[in-house]
Amino acid sequence: MIGSRDQSHQPGQPRNVSPIVPRGSISGRALVAVVAIMTFLASITTGVVLLVRASAGEWQSDIASEITIQVRPAQGRDLERDVANVAEATRAQPGILDVRPFTKAESAKLLEPWLGTGLSLDDLPVPRVIVARVTPGTALDITELRQRLRQINPNASVDDHRAWIERMRSMTGAIVLAGTGVLILVIIATIISVSFATRGAMAANRPIVEVLHFVGAQDSFIANRFLRHFLRLGLEGGLIGVVAAMLVFGFSESVAGWFSGTAVGDQFAALLGTFALPASGYLVLLAQAVLIAAITAWASRRTLFATLDDID
Repeated sequence: MIGSRDQSHQPGQPRNVSPIVPRGSISGRALVAVVAIMTFLASITTGVVLLVRASAGEWQSDIASEITIQVRPAQGRDLERDVANVAEATRAQPGILDVRPFTKAESAKLLEPWLGTGLSLDDLPVPRVIVARVTPGTALDITELRQRLRQINPNASVDDHRAWIERMRSMTGAIVLAGTGVLILVIIATIISVSFATRGAMAANRPIVEVLHFVGAQDSFIANRFLRHFLRLGLEGGLIGVVAAMLVFGFSESVAGWFSGTAVGDQFAALLGTFALPASGYLVLLAQAVLIAAITAWASRRTLFATLDDID
């Protein structure tokens, strides 16, 4: 009996106390939605930038691996012989892997997108096209090739597509810059949203925070509670947003496969490839979601310390 009486007077085990910031508050759910939307937009932007960069890299690789030679017809010259001589001289150039002269019909077919079909081009000075493939990793001496072909035929011109490559680089740089700007705006909007949410949570729980503050609770103790709360909300919203973005890219890849071979599908494939993000791309999206969650927690902590300074 004595033992039971002693046990009845022993202090009970500490009970779980309620968190300073309610986990199921309306502001918390709204913040999760905001972070999810921001993460989704950031993930879509980053994914599109990665797809465009990959497609641009393939374009530049394909274009840089070939040069185009045009042999214009001239009065008093045999065009077929000129094409054969130019092709032979091009094959002898160091760094050239393969040379393919286009036939008259193939050269005329290149003009169909502009002139249409069913036209007789016999009376038009249609140049003949020769495509030469460059050995990968070889620095072709374009100047020497131009001089050699000019000696054989002054009507031959060489195009190494440098203008197209520079345009592609400029376009890719502009897209990357625009994507970076969108990401910065998303991060700024996230910081502002979290700051307002933190101030709202502080206003709703101000009496509790003031009591903890005046009984000696350190600012770091209170801040860590808010930090964990908003980090959890940020991770939850970031996970929702990045999963939604991954599903969009996965569905887009399937849609691109359905429209493969059509005019619309070919145009989008030329711009964005097959819409297939590599595994590294999905890892980048996950890392970006974690970063947004960390920014959410950091913004709440800064806002909290500013609010606690006002209480002091």
